[in-house]
Amino acid sequence: MSEIKNQLKQELADVEWRDLISHAQRDVLIVVNASLNLLKVGEAIATDQVNLVQNWISQNLIHKPTPKQLSDWNSTPERQFSTLIVQPFVLVQSANASELE
Repeated sequence: MSEIKNQLKQELADVEWRDLISHAQRDVLIVVNASLNLLKVGEAIATDQVNLVQNWISQNLIHKPTPKQLSDWNSTPERQFSTLIVQPFVLVQSANASELE
């Protein structure tokens, strides 16, 4: 396993939405579709794998949260997300794909 991947693996955390609100206000959240491996996405961003990241963006597999998502999440501040910080972004993913659709 690469050094970057090991470092990112240690940064994985489960966090409640209430703890992510400040990151949303700074517009640094990236929603990662449940079909993708959060660690793999983080590694691709950290190592500038532009083609792979652009492919995910074009397929809407990673994106900024929509206003509806933000509204839904704000109404349920205890909602859990898996998170990974890849400066300057905070990647978020829910185990339940329907929560992020």
